[in-house]
Amino acid sequence: MKDMIFLLIYMVGFAFQVTAQEIPLSPMNNPANINLLQTETTKMSWTMLQDSKEVKIGEVVTDIKKGEDSVTIITRVVLKQSPVTWVDSTIVRTYDFAPIYHSSYNQQRDMVLRFGEKITGFFLDKDTGAKTQLDEEVSMPFFDSNFYPQLIRLLPFEENFSKTISIFDYNPKLKTGVITATIRGVEEVNFEHEGKSVAVWKVEVTDDISNNLTTSVYYLNKYNRKILRQEIHLGGKTMVMRIVG
Repeated sequence: MKDMIFLLIYMVGFAFQVTAQEIPLSPMNNPANINLLQTETTKMSWTMLQDSKEVKIGEVVTDIKKGEDSVTIITRVVLKQSPVTWVDSTIVRTYDFAPIYHSSYNQQRDMVLRFGEKITGFFLDKDTGAKTQLDEEVSMPFFDSNFYPQLIRLLPFEENFSKTISIFDYNPKLKTGVITATIRGVEEVNFEHEGKSVAVWKVEVTDDISNNLTTSVYYLNKYNRKILRQEIHLGGKTMVMRIVG
């Protein structure tokens, strides 16, 4: 009888531990409001704060095309000091945002990832000329790391909301594979935009890509969830992106 009681206590305790453990957001655990994501084009100015002044880095243009079966996101980064436009493309399934395709082309690298039963593709380091082939099986669900900033816009926020997000990121020089992004805090604030006070969700996020050393702060219009401003904080330096138009 005593052994049975101990067994029951163990089973109840184990069940509570499993229940209490947070399950990261993924395509299989996805509370995002898909209706908030629309076909659109947004432009953001990109600056760095330096000695109380803002120095322009460039512009970021994001095109989103929402189809019945898939969502395509193409991001073009035009840097003031570079003649080459950086282009990232991401394709995800519409109904759960599971990744389908990701490519990235810039001065430092070319990369292509295709997602299915396996993740296949390549990474070309343009500095060294080294080309790494990828052929990897992953047993857990995840979002593409390039998509999760868009996912954040669509979540059911409330004060003090916090979640982890399962993401896949690939870079042979850094941590690779299924890692996490963490929403550390959410608060509703008033934000000055084009001379008007706008209700926004202020969302603080870190991720394992930077070993959680970089903090991104998003200011999202509370109603249409457009990113009005993004701050990137790293080692005492701050970069700012602001929506244009």
